[in-house]
Amino acid sequence: MGNIFSDRISDVPRSFIREILKITLDESVISFAGGLPNRDLFPLEEIKAATAKLLAESGKDVLQYSSSEGYRELREWIAARYRKKEMTIDPDNILITAGSQQGLDLLGKTILNEGDSVVIEEPGYLGAIQAFSIYRSRFHPVPVNPEGMDLDMLGQVLSSHTVKLMYCVPNFQNPSGISYSAENRCGVADLLRQRNTLLVEDDPYGELRFLGQDKQSFHNLIPHNTVLLGSFSKIVIPSFRIGWIAARHDIMEKLIIAKQASDLHTNYFGQRVILQYLKDNNIDDHIAKIREEYGRQRDAMVSAIREYFPSEAHYTEPEGGMFLWVTLPSGLSAMEVFKKSIAVKVAFVPGDPFYVNREQVNTLRLNFSSVDADTIRTGIRRLGDVLKTMV
Repeated sequence: MGNIFSDRISDVPRSFIREILKITLDESVISFAGGLPNRDLFPLEEIKAATAKLLAESGKDVLQYSSSEGYRELREWIAARYRKKEMTIDPDNILITAGSQQGLDLLGKTILNEGDSVVIEEPGYLGAIQAFSIYRSRFHPVPVNPEGMDLDMLGQVLSSHTVKLMYCVPNFQNPSGISYSAENRCGVADLLRQRNTLLVEDDPYGELRFLGQDKQSFHNLIPHNTVLLGSFSKIVIPSFRIGWIAARHDIMEKLIIAKQASDLHTNYFGQRVILQYLKDNNIDDHIAKIREEYGRQRDAMVSAIREYFPSEAHYTEPEGGMFLWVTLPSGLSAMEVFKKSIAVKVAFVPGDPFYVNREQVNTLRLNFSSVDADTIRTGIRRLGDVLKTMV
């Protein structure tokens, strides 16, 4: 039988992280691999109460089909949340999605033609690389550093190519954990201001700051160029897969058409449960608990790395979010380290899938949000012992 598959799907690899997570189903494995929130912080009782109340008061209604745009009152809540950050976004310019990952897919469908140029961070979020690869775009990776994007390199790329879309995670970037400085954000905005390049600002971790001060969104700096992605996965619960896109009117019209062709609408019951929870509880109090715990977990990981890793290893010290990034000595393959670390029951994500067309890199991502402090220390000690045998 001949090949029945499209060229676009044949070119896209399986998610490396999803494959690693299969290994971590073994409960004896200490996993720093997934981008998993701390399950002990899920508001279980509050979600139970919200669900019961919703079913009792509006049971038949919440089990029906709904609009493609998403439940209006939930979009109004999101718009009000943006106003607290001095961002004016109309509820009509918000589309509820099945997580921000669907937002990436809808943007790909709506914006990208085969061969279009896309700027991504290097290292960059694997989910975005995978989503845009489906549309056979041409990636132009721009390195990130502790201050943000390499502005000289970004300027060169923008001058040399007609860039259709630029994707970034400026707050506690996945995978590195770095955040763009105020100066870097202004520099990026200056480079894009007079161009017809759409900047996609993905911000799943922005509420999870436990050190330092919040920075301006690109929407404040270049609103016409900016599309925002957000999610309830990191601040409430991930399993409902409730996220959103905020975009200007002409883009939103096309996104809604793409959404209708994709799944008609996002899980309506989940939207209503999330909103009921938000109405009945103080989300800022809940986020404060997450920040406090993640700050302790991050400190535990940084402290253990300082104690157990060889001095030749370098690492980021994020002010929020869920990840930090380790750079090993030159010539040491993180993939080879991974193979040895699995033997001692520790998992992480080697840096390879976060790059385009680079393999056997000497970098890796560690997640600190889903493992308690004592287990973090044990896992980092084991990983440190592996590294010391290879350096």
